[in-house]
Amino acid sequence: MEGTKRIKRIMLCLLIASVLVGAGYGISLAVKSSETPLKGTQAAAVAMVPANFSDLASKVSSSVINIQTTKTVKSVGQDFREHSGGPFDDFFGRFFGNNPPEDFQEKGLGSGFVISHDGYILTNNHVVEGASHIKVKIADGKEFDAKVVGRDPKTDIAVIKIEGASDLKPLMLGNSDELKVGNWVIAVGNPFGLDQTVTAGIVSGKARVIGSGPYDNYIQTDASINPGNSGGPLINMNGEVVGINTAIMASGHGIGFAIPINMAKDIIPQLEEKGHVTRGWLGVSIQEVTPSLAESFGLKEKKGALVTEVIGSGPAEKAGIQRGDVLLQFDGKDISGSRNLPQMVASTPIGKTVLVKLLRDQQLLTREVRVGEMESKGDVANVPTQKPLGVAVRNVTPETAGKVGVKSETGVLVIGVEPGSPAADAGVQRGDVIVEVNRKAVKDVEEFSRSIIKAEEHESILLLIQRGQNTLYAAVTPK
Repeated sequence: MEGTKRIKRIMLCLLIASVLVGAGYGISLAVKSSETPLKGTQAAAVAMVPANFSDLASKVSSSVINIQTTKTVKSVGQDFREHSGGPFDDFFGRFFGNNPPEDFQEKGLGSGFVISHDGYILTNNHVVEGASHIKVKIADGKEFDAKVVGRDPKTDIAVIKIEGASDLKPLMLGNSDELKVGNWVIAVGNPFGLDQTVTAGIVSGKARVIGSGPYDNYIQTDASINPGNSGGPLINMNGEVVGINTAIMASGHGIGFAIPINMAKDIIPQLEEKGHVTRGWLGVSIQEVTPSLAESFGLKEKKGALVTEVIGSGPAEKAGIQRGDVLLQFDGKDISGSRNLPQMVASTPIGKTVLVKLLRDQQLLTREVRVGEMESKGDVANVPTQKPLGVAVRNVTPETAGKVGVKSETGVLVIGVEPGSPAADAGVQRGDVIVEVNRKAVKDVEEFSRSIIKAEEHESILLLIQRGQNTLYAAVTPK
């Protein structure tokens, strides 16, 4: 009996020892596995959220520039003085007497970043446009006067330059086409004049159109962008610039927009060399292919750009492109939509011959087009006070008359229509030639401007328009 009890006690001790040893081995495995690097999807999940952005921020911040501008602004009194005799004479007289205040200096803030060792800096056009004096402060606190080398209002990009700075570190320019929604990015700049501010977020969207110009193609991000950030870099996790921080959505929090750096890379050489950008021209008017139009034209999906007009003697007409063609591919690149094509053409070297694939009567055709040169902006009317029509115009020349297919060589050519403006609501289009305002002929930009000033008192402004070979009226109601 005593022997049996002794055997049971021994067996119990052995069992307890085995459990303890097993538990210890399990703990050691757990510890060991925690020290082993994760692989595959486990590692990817952890890597989605960076531990911090300190190394990245310190790597790029020294190349970000604080830009301060001074602009001469015409005072209300000065404007009154030039347009005296109006209904506000008594109002201004009570406040200013016969001596309205002089012009005043307006200060502006922005950001930029170094793109070369010899002092070239990339920023937004709206940061430096109209500036009478530009001062920049680099990371070490030193200040320099800067001059504008080149500007491009259509893309809101500008290059400025400083002299005498040493040890400048240019940022690497990345490839914005490789960005994906959800990628981590940081925005660096000087919001509200606060130097070297870094914010982080992700790419929230791509190819955003916000109505700021003809080449809208913005990167959307939730990395905070505030006034003063304009012109600063949007950086990927490799420390490369993938965008230029440009705009915020006033009605939304955490929504900012950046110009893709690839767009800037296409025009920087021209800005540095010539001070402006020369763009390619195809000579067509186009519209978006809707699902119903795609079905009508025999397309399996909504894509391409539908030609609504071919400019006489333009590159497209010479190549045999016709109204009703659906352009599907330009120079080997697919045309996803009507906003995609102008950017492709604009960035193509003047004189280059490219292949254009198109659909006509449900047949795929290919045409060779020699890209022409887009005209410069020319004489544009400063349509007074809140741009009542919402149009930008220039003088008509024999050359432009031929290109838009009209006989008249007087009047003004519509080169831009503001979305949602009275002119847009009335059906005025880019390429129209306005020959009369309220039944009175206008021969040029200056006469057009005077006519619009006089017509503002009317509830509706009647425009006579030549559109190609057709003449039509448009009644515009100023808002």
